[in-house]
Amino acid sequence: MSGRRRPAPEDVPDVTPPAPAGPEVPADGDDARPAAPARLGRADRRAQLLAAAQRLFARAGYHGTGMDAIAQRAGITKPVLYRHFPGKRDLYLAVVERSCADLEAAVRAALAPPPDGVADNRLRVAQTVDAYFAFVDEDLGARLVFESDLTSDAAVRARLAALEAACAAAVTDAVVADTALPVAGARVLAVALAGSAQVAARSWVAGGREVPREEAAALITSLVWRGLRGLPRVDRPADRPAGRADGHGTDGPGGPTSGTPD
Repeated sequence: MSGRRRPAPEDVPDVTPPAPAGPEVPADGDDARPAAPARLGRADRRAQLLAAAQRLFARAGYHGTGMDAIAQRAGITKPVLYRHFPGKRDLYLAVVERSCADLEAAVRAALAPPPDGVADNRLRVAQTVDAYFAFVDEDLGARLVFESDLTSDAAVRARLAALEAACAAAVTDAVVADTALPVAGARVLAVALAGSAQVAARSWVAGGREVPREEAAALITSLVWRGLRGLPRVDRPADRPAGRADGHGTDGPGGPTSGTPD
């Protein structure tokens, strides 16, 4: 029988065809477009789109990134992208939200007391400082949080301010719980701690990471701890293993000092 042949199975297009060519941030190295599964659940697809958008927004900024490029990076068509996000601003806000949530969660985890309830506060300071260094070292989220080119947008400003307030509040709570400082004073210290860790981490990255991350974070920890360890402490319940009465070898700002370098 003459006429056009029936397409072989391999000729049938995939369920999710690749996005048409269009303006995009040039892909190179590990930024090349990944192969996308034909079908994903809604939550998995959203996570995939956020990851693709985060990489492009971090590299080219909000104004330098188009929805065509994001769709192509994710290996989907623009209609699929628009089913999840009505517009580029909505997608950008979702990416910023995820980046802010990641940093806030890392700071809260660093400050969380251990299961036995006996906190090593120097370790908690070290973990908090390293949370900022790790976040900035990862680079993608840090660029969106600390170097956003859309700070003229009220929603972006509000989310970034909320992140700063949440991190400061987490540190404030930890300071208040272990010192005799009032909340207002503890908040000043909290902002100083978070600010010094953030600025130092960003400077470390901008300077080309000339020293290992662990060493850089340890230097900032030492600086911060020298100030915190001298703060007045709250009275401890008699049944709590808080160390000697003079505050040495305790879990408060006055310790632990035994075997712990400054």
